[in-house]
Amino acid sequence: MTVSIPPRWVLRHPRWPLIALHVPLAAQAPVYTSLGVDGSPPTDPLPAILLAAVILALQLRHSLAAARGERPARWRWSLTAILLLTHAPIWLLGLNWISISALTMASILMLLRGRPRLVAAAAQVSVYVVLQLIATLRTPEFSVWQVVILELYAVVVPSLFAAALAGGAGLVRLVNELEAARTELAATAVGAERIRVSRDLHDLLGQSLSAISLKGDLALRLLAKDTATARAEIESLTGVARDALHGVRAITRDQHTVSLRTEIDGAAALLGAAGVDTRLDVSDLPSLPASAQDALAWAIREGTTNLLRHSDAGSCTIKLSRQRGRIRLEIVNDGVRIPAGHGSQHGFGLAGVAERAEAASGSCEAGVHDSRFRLSVEVPEEVT
Repeated sequence: MTVSIPPRWVLRHPRWPLIALHVPLAAQAPVYTSLGVDGSPPTDPLPAILLAAVILALQLRHSLAAARGERPARWRWSLTAILLLTHAPIWLLGLNWISISALTMASILMLLRGRPRLVAAAAQVSVYVVLQLIATLRTPEFSVWQVVILELYAVVVPSLFAAALAGGAGLVRLVNELEAARTELAATAVGAERIRVSRDLHDLLGQSLSAISLKGDLALRLLAKDTATARAEIESLTGVARDALHGVRAITRDQHTVSLRTEIDGAAALLGAAGVDTRLDVSDLPSLPASAQDALAWAIREGTTNLLRHSDAGSCTIKLSRQRGRIRLEIVNDGVRIPAGHGSQHGFGLAGVAERAEAASGSCEAGVHDSRFRLSVEVPEEVT
């Protein structure tokens, strides 16, 4: 299906089509009066043009205010003025002048509320009908059916014109609100993307930099006594750096993916290099939806980074279990550096773990108990 998108200038300047809609409605009265359409003698067009211009300016004041969702200041005075300029000149310009009342009706619909609007609109239609009846009775060759049709015209057409002007003002207001909402959504999307990039970079580079630091320290210690092993650590270090660079590029394009098995193996290797006695209980890796897989993989990465940066852990347990349709990941380590009463191990990235768990319809808990820090993440086994 093809969707038609309006031109950009229409969205940015929706008032111009509304203004253009007013001009022919205001112009018809001077044309009718100067030509004497109803059989009246033609009149000098200049007074009609000047009066129509004043009424047009007043009506545009009302319409543009309605497009902003408000009524203009001193609107009662401007409404009174437009009513007087609509009806008083009839005795000078003839009955054709009443065709300007479509603008007057629009002002009534835009400015008045409730019962006063209904009464004023009905009165305006009644005046138009009566004057149209007087004009048709001046022409004896009109049949009864022609008179009825002209009277129906006097009721329907000005009302439709007025409704079109009032609806146009409302449409402009909705377009402006839509544009404002689209701008706000764009700003929100940009903010969300910035948060995603910063969160993913934090989680990616946290572990990568920790690995580089550990491998660099290990290579320095081995350099004097075991050159071959030190060389292997340096080569491994450069590999970690290259992987981090590739990950940064993928994150900026929102193309970075993580593997649960890869993150578990990487966490075990990194913790082993750091001298942490690591116990893995993840033999039964389930097949999970992509969002759940990502949430658990990032949780393992951030949990490992958090452990290395904010604890003096000597042991760590990483456990995956299945229970009642949910997969539970637990990372428990000792060596907490802060008092147990603080309730959590420091680490900004834990907020990102919680966000990813919630995005996968899961939950995240982190806290200290008996001098051991526990990070627990649960996600549903099936997409809900």
